[in-house]
Amino acid sequence: MGEALQQQWTSIHDPTTCTRKGLCPVKKVGGQDSPTPSYSLYFEQHGTGPIKVVFIMGLNVSCNAWAHQVKHFGRLPQYSILVFDNRGVGNSDTPRGPYSTSGMAEDVIVLLDFLGWTEKRSLHLVGLSLGGMIAQGALRTSIPHNVDVITLRIELSYRIPERFISLTLAATTAGGFPLCNIPPDAGMIELKSSCRVQFIRDPEKRVPYVVEMCFNASWLDATAKNDAKGRTNREVQTALYNERAALTRVQKPLGAISQMWAGFTHHVQAERLAQISKTIPKVVILTGDEDHLIRPANSAYLKKHMAEAEYIVWKDTGHVVNMQHVERFNALLEGVFQEGQARMEGRI
Repeated sequence: MGEALQQQWTSIHDPTTCTRKGLCPVKKVGGQDSPTPSYSLYFEQHGTGPIKVVFIMGLNVSCNAWAHQVKHFGRLPQYSILVFDNRGVGNSDTPRGPYSTSGMAEDVIVLLDFLGWTEKRSLHLVGLSLGGMIAQGALRTSIPHNVDVITLRIELSYRIPERFISLTLAATTAGGFPLCNIPPDAGMIELKSSCRVQFIRDPEKRVPYVVEMCFNASWLDATAKNDAKGRTNREVQTALYNERAALTRVQKPLGAISQMWAGFTHHVQAERLAQISKTIPKVVILTGDEDHLIRPANSAYLKKHMAEAEYIVWKDTGHVVNMQHVERFNALLEGVFQEGQARMEGRI
């Protein structure tokens, strides 16, 4: 990729660890009455190591939100890290909606094929919030009956659980339209704020709403650890969000609403969850006990139907676990990757 093309996209991630970035074309084929146009997904690969990790971000957030993970794993020689913008956000295109998590999972598979990440038992998958819902779709194993040829091809593309060594589902849900996808009572204010936020263009006015939605109040009000300025977590996170906002293309309302629809209509049946749990060598379900956007009980439901999975609840923790507890989250992932590899090789 030429230098001029590399500079077309601005990223918050370290350019010295970036080994590949660009646009992946996604070609869609819809029904005769409603063909879906082709579009592109923006992606970045950091590192060239043998341990490959795919990160899928959540609702209406660009891959810049994985900054702490890219910084950590991208600098370690044993890792290759893939982050990307889902359709409808960041540097990716915004095709017409509404979207579905199964359709967005198809995007992931197209991207993996485009990059040549197709070998069996070669990948670790990490999904946060809506990203975890998309990850469940990417691991889909069943094929519905009485489908036409076009639909069958789409469903077959989901049959890639054999590519994964581990799966981490963070702050997410199996869904169940419509009630299971509605936040708890404490989160309904955040939900209403989330809808309003999509139409606020001024980052200085938008960011405070986002911070309140993503983290629990007690943690936000506490003094941040290892902060030379002695700021609260709220002040630190506000500064970080402003930094990312300055480097992220403003999201179109169509993309925001379409992604929200995908989250509200998401549903993976219990039988499919059980199959995923049996198929992947290592599965971890992680939630914060003060998550006001996705009910912590939804993670308990995942565990109920994913018997082999490890179930973890972090105390005094909100929704965005990867940014609230950076070192802890990265250490957890390292352990998951190692245990998944050991299980795959039959060492444990």
